[in-house]
Amino acid sequence: MFTHHRDREQPIFSTRAHVFQIDPTTKRNWIPASKHAVTVSFFYDANRNVYRIISVGGTKAIINCSVTPSMTFTKTSQKFGQWADTRANTVYGLGFATEQQLHQFSEKFREVKDAARLAREKSQDKELANTALTIAAPQSPPVVNVNGPEDKLYRSQSADITLAAEKERIKKMLSEGSICEMNVEAELFSLQDSNSKLVAALHEANANVEQWKKQLAAYQEETERLRDQVAELEAHGGHGPSDLLKDELTQSLEELEALLKAKDEEIHILQSKKTEYHDIEHERDQTIHRLREMEMRNAELERRVQNSEQSLNNSLDERDRMDTELQRAIEILDIKIFDLNDLRQNLYKLINK
Repeated sequence: MFTHHRDREQPIFSTRAHVFQIDPTTKRNWIPASKHAVTVSFFYDANRNVYRIISVGGTKAIINCSVTPSMTFTKTSQKFGQWADTRANTVYGLGFATEQQLHQFSEKFREVKDAARLAREKSQDKELANTALTIAAPQSPPVVNVNGPEDKLYRSQSADITLAAEKERIKKMLSEGSICEMNVEAELFSLQDSNSKLVAALHEANANVEQWKKQLAAYQEETERLRDQVAELEAHGGHGPSDLLKDELTQSLEELEALLKAKDEEIHILQSKKTEYHDIEHERDQTIHRLREMEMRNAELERRVQNSEQSLNNSLDERDRMDTELQRAIEILDIKIFDLNDLRQNLYKLINK
C-alpha cells in the first residue's frame, strides 16, 4: 500500500535529519526512531491533491504524515524542531546537523501547509457548488406543522452553535498547555544530550588527571634523583666526562620542568571545564523547575477542562429534557387538534340533520 502511494507521488523537497517520536505512554520523553540521520522528504499526490511527509528507515516507514492546514512546525532549539500529527496521535521531532537545514525545512513546511490550505479551500468551494446545483433542482415544498416543530428547530441550532463554541474553547486550552509542555520537553532533551556529552568528557578528563598525577610524581622522583647525582658530582669535583654527564642531567632536568609546567596548565584547563559543568547542572535544574511549573499549569488546565466538560454535559442533559417536554407538548397538542376536529365533524352532522 505504501509503495503504491509512492508511485503516484512526486518528491518536492528532501533533507537529512535524526528522527524522534514522543513516548506514547508518558508523552514526555523522546524516543529515537532512527539510529542515524535518514532522508526526510515532502511528497505531493496529484491525484488526491494531498501533501505528505515521508521518511523510510530500511523497509519501514518511520514518518508517514499527511500535512494539514492546522499543523504547526515549532523550532525548539537551533537545530531541533517538532510538529504534532493528531491523526497518528503522536509528535515528531527532527534533529538537523546545521541551523540552515532546520530553517530550510521550516520554510518548506510553511509553504506546503499553505498549499494544503488552498487545496482544501478549492475542494470546499467545489462541494458548495455541487450543493448549490442540488438545491436549485425542483423539489416538493416541505410540510410545516403548527408552531411547535419550528421552535424546536431554532432552539436546536442555537444550542449546537453554543456547544461548538465551547468545544473549540476546550481544544484551544488543551493545545496551549500541550505546546508549552512540548517546548520545555524539547529544550530539556537538548540540555540532557549536551549534559551527557560533557559528563563523559569530564570523566575522561578526570581519568587523564589521575594518570598525569602519577606521571608527575614519577617525574618529581626522577628530578630529585638527578639533582642528587648533580650534587654528588659537584662535591667530588669531577672533570672531563663528568662535565658532559652534568650537562646531560641539566638538560633532562629542564625538559622535565617544562613538562611539569605543561601538565599544570592542562590541569587548570580541566578545572575550568569542571566549573562550566557546574553551570550547566544549574541550568538543567532551572529547566526542571520550569517543567514542573508547566506540569502544575497543565494540571490546572485539565481541571478547568473537566469542569467545562461537566458543564457541557449538564447543558446536554438540560437540552434533552427540554426536547422531551417539547415532544410531549406536541403530542398533547395533536390530541387536542384531533378532538377539536372530531367535535367539528359532530357539530357539522348535527347542523345537517
